[in-house]
Amino acid sequence: MAYKISDDCISCGACAGECPVGAIAEGDGKYEIDADACLSCGACAGVCPVGAPVEE
Repeated sequence: MAYKISDDCISCGACAGECPVGAIAEGDGKYEIDADACLSCGACAGVCPVGAPVEE
């Protein structure tokens, strides 16, 4: 299952730098994960200060 970023996102960008496949990009008001590219590795969730990335 791919990860998605919840509305708890504070747009700090910590997750984007950790994604090994570049599946995370800045969206409208929060970061977004491309579900087709996501490896479900959890790297983004491990660095997020607010726990915004969650498995779908």
